[in-house]
Amino acid sequence: MIQLQDIHKSYNQQEVVSIPFFTFEKQIYWLKGINGSGKTTLLKIIAGLLPFEGDVVIEGKISLKKNRTEYLRLVNYVEAEPLYPSFLTGLDLLQFYRRTKGGNKEQSDRLIELLQVSSFIGNPVGTYSSGMLKKISLLLAFTGQPCFILLDEPLVTIDDKTVPVVNSIIRDYHEKQGIIFLLTSHQLFETDAFHVTHQLKMNHQTIHPL
Repeated sequence: MIQLQDIHKSYNQQEVVSIPFFTFEKQIYWLKGINGSGKTTLLKIIAGLLPFEGDVVIEGKISLKKNRTEYLRLVNYVEAEPLYPSFLTGLDLLQFYRRTKGGNKEQSDRLIELLQVSSFIGNPVGTYSSGMLKKISLLLAFTGQPCFILLDEPLVTIDDKTVPVVNSIIRDYHEKQGIIFLLTSHQLFETDAFHVTHQLKMNHQTIHPL
């Protein structure tokens, strides 16, 4: 269970996100909203990447504001357009995530095989196509032992063969490990593929269950 507590975020005195209270149970959520409605801002708030008023608390005890290091080990996030230092390899990034997020070689090897990144993971990310970069970012999102995974436009730029693989990983992580997912997408998810149980709608101020 993850609780958003009195969340407020403004840009240039314009309030973008205002959530008095919201609880994410152990489900898969699809966050919907038009461009500029605050979806990415909300994900970055939960991921600990933006300053904001309020707090996010895991299981009633691990606070983003008070227990930041412990919190960040439990929350993984993938941006819609991931950007990493061009001189690092995908393997460098994976090893860094394993040191900071946990996980093990068996988990990494399985994800490398599923996402079919073995042919380029040893190359600098500056040489990657957008599809390769997205696959590496998804590999990192599924690394470790998170309790909450945030995926911003996870299906953008990946090839058609990889879409059902990503769906399968999401379903497997949720059903076997109880991981909560919050997804955004302008594409239509095959919701039956991984049993999306809640749809949420963002406008410029609030989050609403559909």
